[in-house]
Amino acid sequence: MVRLVLVLEVLCTAALLVGVALMSVPAALVLGGVLGVLACERATAGRERGGER
Repeated sequence: MVRLVLVLEVLCTAALLVGVALMSVPAALVLGGVLGVLACERATAGRERGGER
């Protein structure tokens, strides 16, 4: 179930980035960078606490 939620989250994020890119490519690049940093922080925080993976 956790993996399904993760896949849905990634797909929604990708759809959001595509929508922003249709309006402004530089804004999509900045948003993608920020979301990438947040994803890395979230992944490392899960490991430090002994996350589910």
